[in-house]
Amino acid sequence: MVLASSVKVVLGSIAFAIFWVLAVFPTVPTVPFLPVGRTAGSLLGGMLMVIFQVITPDQAYRAIDLQILGLLFGTMVVSVYLERADMFKYLGKLLSWKSRGAKDLICRVCLISAISSAFFTNDTSCVVLTEFVLKIARQHNLPPHPFLLALASSANIGSAATPIGNPQNLVIAIKSKIPFGKFLIGLLPAMIMGVIVNTLLLLCMYWKSLSIEKDEEDLAAELIAEEEVNSHRFSPATILEVMAGQSSPSMSIPIRHVENLRNRTIPSENEIQGVLSGSLESAGISSASKEAANDVSSQVKEETIPSKRISSMDRLRDVLSVLSSVGKDDLTRRWKKMLWKPCVYLVTIGMLIALLVGLNMSWTAITAALALMVLDFRDARPSLEKVSYSLLVFFCGMFITVEGFNNTEIPSTLWDFLEPYSRIDRVSGITILAVVILVMSNLASNVPTVLLLGARVAASAAAVSAADEKKAWLILAWVSTVAGNLSLLGSAANFIVCEQAHQAPQLEYTLSFWSHLKFGVPSTLIVTAIGLTLIR
Repeated sequence: MVLASSVKVVLGSIAFAIFWVLAVFPTVPTVPFLPVGRTAGSLLGGMLMVIFQVITPDQAYRAIDLQILGLLFGTMVVSVYLERADMFKYLGKLLSWKSRGAKDLICRVCLISAISSAFFTNDTSCVVLTEFVLKIARQHNLPPHPFLLALASSANIGSAATPIGNPQNLVIAIKSKIPFGKFLIGLLPAMIMGVIVNTLLLLCMYWKSLSIEKDEEDLAAELIAEEEVNSHRFSPATILEVMAGQSSPSMSIPIRHVENLRNRTIPSENEIQGVLSGSLESAGISSASKEAANDVSSQVKEETIPSKRISSMDRLRDVLSVLSSVGKDDLTRRWKKMLWKPCVYLVTIGMLIALLVGLNMSWTAITAALALMVLDFRDARPSLEKVSYSLLVFFCGMFITVEGFNNTEIPSTLWDFLEPYSRIDRVSGITILAVVILVMSNLASNVPTVLLLGARVAASAAAVSAADEKKAWLILAWVSTVAGNLSLLGSAANFIVCEQAHQAPQLEYTLSFWSHLKFGVPSTLIVTAIGLTLIR
């Protein structure tokens, strides 16, 4: 393959290098001259490709894959509603339910992290489970380090099994047109064995740390710590639901109290208090509501002069009317909540079934997201505001940047050199291909690696057979995902766990680059190698 003109090659390489630095090191002080972040960096790279005339504006628009963006948007919206429906709270409770010790806990973290990331993306799982893991480690007087490694590494491995597990798999599923079911069947054995091997490696490397015995004070404090774990909330949405208060089973007010009030010209302090107390107790209202009513009764008590008798009676009637209407609203809200959660789970299950039977993945995810918005019967703006639109914009800029870099013919020239040694119809070829994907995924990040290599690897495999083409896509999905475990910089999920642990209130823990690398290198190499033998 002949390279493009020298000017286009140089300018395209400069634009791609700027994108690469800002995408791989978005918060590192090594780029103080341009601290704009990952999203702006991808847009800058795409814009420079157009300004430098490496690609035309029309080519830039065509490079943006709307199917991938639609699938990514739909899955993010569904994850938001699942979080509101307490799905991740239930997953967190499973971590500490009837635990049998530290080794049992680390096995649970690996299993739950892998399963949740396969269906709700690895980034989402890491966001909502990191603080849970830290609390459980404190509860059992254990070092957080192995549990954080278990969470991040298992999330990456588990996400490799499905097209919706991570962004690079979304790209591969759309580009390869492999149905959801065949994608899952092809990588599920590798994922299961990968999680098992990863767990065994964690147990072997941190056996002494996980064998610390509790003292009596820790055992006595376990119940309190467990209560803290079970009461953990993940997001502002769930916190607001708690702040809204408890529902009341009934708000009907006894008629006899109202009749007695009508026959009095002015109620005494005790009578007013008795009416309110009886009404509130029969309605089952919380203590907070009782205190509010007591405040009103004290105000009525102060107004004892004859000129304000009618005003006092009106105010009391207003209080009773408000309490009755609040009760009806709470009852409606309670029944709605009881029906809404099962609906969220049913819609999600329906989406997964639709994906398994081979329906269009992008439109299936968007349809499920819209169904959840409609069933919520409220303004969808608060839920939509939780969608990571910056990630969607990042993908748009990345699509344009990678398309421009492809136009320089540099990737094609490099692949022409490697292709004879990377054919997947022999073991040596698969090994070399896996090494290339692993290195590029850690240098250029996994999604750009998939965009750069995907079509070329598939075309080379298609020359052998159609089955080998599918296998090539699955190998690319497996290696590019597991490669994220190699170092702290290899995956967004690693960054999330590191930052969440560092910023957790009263549970702060710093996961260093070298401590991650010590476990990441052997885990990545062994898990990748075992998984390659199981891909079908």
